[in-house]
Amino acid sequence: MGEQETNQSVWAQEIPVKEQLKILKRLLGFVWRFKNEIIVAGIGAFLVSAINMLLPYGLQFFLDNYLVKADVTTQVIIFAGILYALGSIIKAILQFTYEYFFALGSEKSLEALRTDLYQKLHTLGMRYFDQTPAGSIVSRVTNDTMTLSNFLTVLASVVLSFFSIVSALIAMFSTNTLAGFIVLAFLPILLLIIWQYSKRSSKLYRNYRERLSRINTNLNESIEGVSLIQQFKQEERMSHHFEQENSNLMRTRFSMITLNSILLSPLTSLLYSLALALTLMYFGFPLQETFVPAGVVYAFSQYISQFFNPIATLMDQMTFFQDGIVAGKRIFKILDNTNYEPVQNEQSGLTIRQGKIEFKHVSFSYDGQNEILHDISFTVNPGETLGIVGHTGSGKSSIINVMMRFYEFYQGEILIDGVDIRRYPKAELRQKLGLVLQEPFMFYGDISSNIRLYNDKITDDQIRKAAKTVQADDFIKKLSGEYHAEVGEGGSEFSQGQRQLISFARTLVTDPKILVLDEATANVDTETETLIQKGLKSLRQGRTTLAIAHRLSTIVDANQIIVLDDGKIVERGTHDELINQHGYYYNLYTLQNRHKQN
Repeated sequence: MGEQETNQSVWAQEIPVKEQLKILKRLLGFVWRFKNEIIVAGIGAFLVSAINMLLPYGLQFFLDNYLVKADVTTQVIIFAGILYALGSIIKAILQFTYEYFFALGSEKSLEALRTDLYQKLHTLGMRYFDQTPAGSIVSRVTNDTMTLSNFLTVLASVVLSFFSIVSALIAMFSTNTLAGFIVLAFLPILLLIIWQYSKRSSKLYRNYRERLSRINTNLNESIEGVSLIQQFKQEERMSHHFEQENSNLMRTRFSMITLNSILLSPLTSLLYSLALALTLMYFGFPLQETFVPAGVVYAFSQYISQFFNPIATLMDQMTFFQDGIVAGKRIFKILDNTNYEPVQNEQSGLTIRQGKIEFKHVSFSYDGQNEILHDISFTVNPGETLGIVGHTGSGKSSIINVMMRFYEFYQGEILIDGVDIRRYPKAELRQKLGLVLQEPFMFYGDISSNIRLYNDKITDDQIRKAAKTVQADDFIKKLSGEYHAEVGEGGSEFSQGQRQLISFARTLVTDPKILVLDEATANVDTETETLIQKGLKSLRQGRTTLAIAHRLSTIVDANQIIVLDDGKIVERGTHDELINQHGYYYNLYTLQNRHKQN
């Protein structure tokens, strides 16, 4: 069974009621953080329900004790009207208070949930992001949290409905006990409907959420890869794929609409009509020992309405409830994820001063089963440069990943200045290890903010000095606005080489003790590479450098070069020593030179 089929079989599963209650309890925990607003809202809801019970009673009292009398005065009628209007006005004020404070608490709860979710994502290790599509993550942070906004509205309705239903039952039994039991007999039927709906709809909403996530993932990939899609004329295939996903989403939505149409408001309205009809038949039954006053009939019909209307409202909003439960499950799946970034056994006061790097018999696996690095050992003295060479998948980037603490290694030691890398504070490692990737990333803003990365301690002079060192100052000065030139999404208005030069400046401006270059010149043109090489010569002065090299010409002056094959070091030495060995490095260097000559 394929991965997609496996996922879809999981989507089709119902969320057990017990698990739904656990999710609900956790969501309420976020709401209860702002209990002051919720308590005020709850008091308002209780008072609104009390007024809903008193208004029909007051009208019943007026009808049966005054209006039926022929000698009722105008003053009494006006006074009754004023009291009823005053009660309605107070009810409106309380309803505003209740809705306002619950909305306030709900929005604060959503803000707290988004913040927790965003912060959690930044504690997860790289393995999580390797395994989870970006579109799926974005869908959970945006769509799923927005869904919870409607879900919290349902919770507000639940509070008001509870008070309304209880007050209506009290009023009905106080008015006529037997008629109250007639209406109460419909409650088990309503609970059964709710239970059946909850059971059947959970898998539909789970399916819907996952399919929506797939569409977001598809859309994200289509936008990011639009140039590639157009280049290879894949528009029709991508459109067909999107239409399939969209059609699947639509079919799931139709199933939801069908279920809602059967089990929600129509069925509740039917039960309300039956309850009202049975109650009126009881009041009008010829064998009644006493005449039932009109006021009692009116009041009781209002109480029946107050009993069923909140339930009908809740049934209409059950779609939001189930959608919110599914969204909550997806969000908590992130919050409960334990795939954290590697933990540091931090020892305060430790600092990296020299930058000596030692790998001692390091082995590493991404999945805990298939080793990517096997018994890697090397030493790079302060100020020296180590070149790392190997074919794709040989383990070059894995060395960088474990040294940068993106992934945890399980065997051996990595030492910096003789200290286990796991004992350094994370902030110290991030400050003293400067990484430049093959694919530079730029943020919205300007050139200055992309070099500074919102570190206010970095001055404009330091930014310019770093840019000059890496040969970026010349092209920046030609831009409109120079260092304040706008940067769009991903820096698409700049060439690959220009983005890489800015990335170099970003790394240099923090004055790292160790430079880590992950094929940093692989995607730049020869002219830009020459500029970078000039900058690197001064950049590497006094710094220890690890350079993964695609172009071997960039590491010919390295103090040491290691050659990887299948996660093992198969050759090591200087450029000249490796050339004289006539091994893997010699063949690769000869092949690259031959291509240059051609």
